[in-house]
Amino acid sequence: MKSSFKILFEDADVLVADKPAGIAVIPQRNIEVPCLQKELEKTYGKLFVVHRIDKNTSGVICFAKNEAAHKFLNEEFEKHNVKKLYKAIVRGRLMNKAGQINFPIAPHPVKPNIMVTHPKGKKSLTIYKVEEEFKHASVLNVEIKTGRTHQIRVHLAAIGHGLLVDEVYAGADAFYLSSIKKNYKTKSTVLPDINIEDKENKELLEMNTTEKPIISRLTLHASELHFHHPSTKEVIICKSEMPDDLQVLLKLLRKYDV
Repeated sequence: MKSSFKILFEDADVLVADKPAGIAVIPQRNIEVPCLQKELEKTYGKLFVVHRIDKNTSGVICFAKNEAAHKFLNEEFEKHNVKKLYKAIVRGRLMNKAGQINFPIAPHPVKPNIMVTHPKGKKSLTIYKVEEEFKHASVLNVEIKTGRTHQIRVHLAAIGHGLLVDEVYAGADAFYLSSIKKNYKTKSTVLPDINIEDKENKELLEMNTTEKPIISRLTLHASELHFHHPSTKEVIICKSEMPDDLQVLLKLLRKYDV
């Protein structure tokens, strides 16, 4: 059975996929929920995880297809020999159009699965360069030299330019057209005469007039992965185009946020 996921590279040692946002790389607590690893294994057999990206991040993800390749790639990631590039759409305009963020990162002392910058945390390095600017947002090219959990999200939030959508680190679970379009009015269909005192009719009216978000997932995309092939040692470069939801967001920012 052919996989429904786009494959960027595949041979006897390695499989590189283009992960859509909304699916986790590895199994979660609820094993009934699909994950990329298990879905791909239905087509390609046993896969070994060598790195991860967040569930709500899209883009390039690499798996090993045998134990030898797994060992080699793990060592390459640990030695920081793998080049990892991202596109990030963030809040605001950065004063420094290119720079480095090197705050150490550690787990939150109380909240599980949350990371913070902390002097006693692990060494972390993020390099960024502004690619495009709008009135209230910017597109960054980002390279992470280390691979800490939530590194890009934590580092960008730490300099005051968190992702445009990131509920955990930037306090925004969605982005709306009304935030950039002047005199925005919610489009609604004409409803028949209804009694708004009726609970069901009230809910119908609210659904009809509530603005839908442009995007409600992390505005982060893993755009490129450069690594040495486990067998040939050739440099493999895998690239992923920005998906439709982020393309739509950029189109609207270019139209209304200039």
